[in-house]
Parts: sequence; structure tokens; C-alpha cells
Amino acid sequence: MKALITGASSGIGREITKYLDSLGYNTILVARREDRLKELSKELKNQSEIITLDVSKTEDVFKLIEITQDESIDVLINNAGFGLFGEFDKTDLNRELEMIDVNIKAVHILTKEFLIRMKKKNKGYILNVASSAGFLAGPNLSTYYATKNYVLRLTEAINEELRQNKSKVQISALCPGPVDTEFNKVAKGTFSTKPLTPEYVAKYAIDSMFKGKMIIIPGIILRIGKFFMRFLPERVLLNYIYNYQKSKISKNKSDN
Repeated sequence: MKALITGASSGIGREITKYLDSLGYNTILVARREDRLKELSKELKNQSEIITLDVSKTEDVFKLIEITQDESIDVLINNAGFGLFGEFDKTDLNRELEMIDVNIKAVHILTKEFLIRMKKKNKGYILNVASSAGFLAGPNLSTYYATKNYVLRLTEAINEELRQNKSKVQISALCPGPVDTEFNKVAKGTFSTKPLTPEYVAKYAIDSMFKGKMIIIPGIILRIGKFFMRFLPERVLLNYIYNYQKSKISKNKSDN
């Protein structure tokens, strides 16, 4: 059994790698930071391979596909991604385009390529790491929310195509709320609520994926919140998200 994990060097990706290793999977670790991948590889019991590249670069994504063309991948984890706080007219355009390349373009390409391979074998699992942001629009984190909406809706559509075709390939979207990772440091914000641990999210995600769940939401509070969101007007939700994300930016500035 073999799993490929992008963004494996830290956070949820790192913990998913460790959990899959504990289940007996050989792993292919993909990220930009080779030193961190080597550290992680030393912690694993089973065979692991390190591929150092940057999935924000389309040529690197296709390079990854080429490198793994002869590999029999049973599980694909599209985990690489990042966010950027700030009002839309004030955030850096180049950074946003890089985010779109990582959060959308790389996920789209890898999902398509490995789905084709898995359908030929009629088995396999794909886990696309989206976010609770995928359920909403996100003032003050607008591009990130939009990218995760894309990932979630794409995953749902593919899941239904597979179901209609009675395929044994499974695709799922992981939609966590705040998780204690490097996300806020990269995005230049600060948590306003207590985050879940990446260890908990990783185990919950993989266990749920193997059970065939399409949308995976770790944490009972978030699941309850999603249920009640359907009863709230769009403008109320937008106002809440605006102030929630603005408080993260304000807290980050005060901490610095």
C-alpha cells in the first residue's frame, strides 16, 4: 500500500503521513522543504520517498506526475495550501495568484491525473484538503475562501460521478475549522478560537475517508455550526465572517 501526500512537511500533512505510516502505508512525501521531509522520513517505520518540489509551479506539478507514473498509488492526499489575510484591494496580487496555483490548480491537476489511474484499477482514495471556509464567502480572507469553495465543489461533483458509475474509487473533502498549524503565521493572522490539534484532524480525516464519507468535518462544534448556518441569511453570515477574520488580523498586529 502506498500513499502520496503533498504539503507533507508540516501541519495536517505531516500528521496524516505519520498516521498512514502507522497503518502500514509506504509514503511519498512532497513539499518544498527538504530538511523537514528528511526529519519526517526518519520518524516513519515504513518505506518513504522524498520528492522536493513546489506545487505552486505548474511545471513542478507535471514533474511530480512524471516521477510517479510507474508508482501504484492507493491514496492521494492533496494537502498543500495556504491563505492570505486582508481586504481584497490591499492584498498582494502575486501572492494571491500563487495561492490559486497551489490551492486550486495543483489540486485540480493531481486529482484528475490520479483519478484516471485509480479508475483503471477501480480502487483508490483521494482526500482533498478543503476547509470550513469552503462553505462560505470570506471577507478579509476572500481569495482563500474562494479557493476552498472550488476544492469542495469539485470534490463533491467527482464523488457523485463516481457514485453514479458505481466506481470503487473514493474521493473526499476534508473541511476543518481552525487547526493549530503554520497557517496563520503564513497568512499573517492569529486564531480567535481554540484550534483543533493536527493529530486529531489527521486521524479523524483518514478514518472518515476509509469509511467513504464525502465531506469530512472534524469537531462536533463545527458540525453543529454548519447545520445551523442554513437557517441564517447570507448577509448575517458575511457580517459575522468579516468581523471574525478582522479580529484575527487585529490580534496579529497587537501581538507583533
